[in-house]
Amino acid sequence: MPAAALKPKPLPTQSTAKRPVQLDLPYVPVQKRPLPPGRPREWYITHNRRLKAMRLAIALLDSGVYMPNQARDETIRSTAQLIGVHPPSDTTCHMVRALLRYTR
Repeated sequence: MPAAALKPKPLPTQSTAKRPVQLDLPYVPVQKRPLPPGRPREWYITHNRRLKAMRLAIALLDSGVYMPNQARDETIRSTAQLIGVHPPSDTTCHMVRALLRYTR
């Protein structure tokens, strides 16, 4: 019998979702690069909205919010204030919840 078959199965890891974890401050954003020229204005708006939604989703995951139903608009906006970005619109909040939904 192989040695690996004799080892007991490891216990499942404990989740930190029972209590929120503080964000590591100060938050330092990544260095900005210029966007490619010649695109329609709507492309730039959507691109920046997606970047903001990703930043917020990462910050929420770091603070212990893992499910979209835990991420209410107030929670997302308070996280935005905590990490130093402008308050997100309703559309951006919706995108943040969608990112949390699709990470599962």
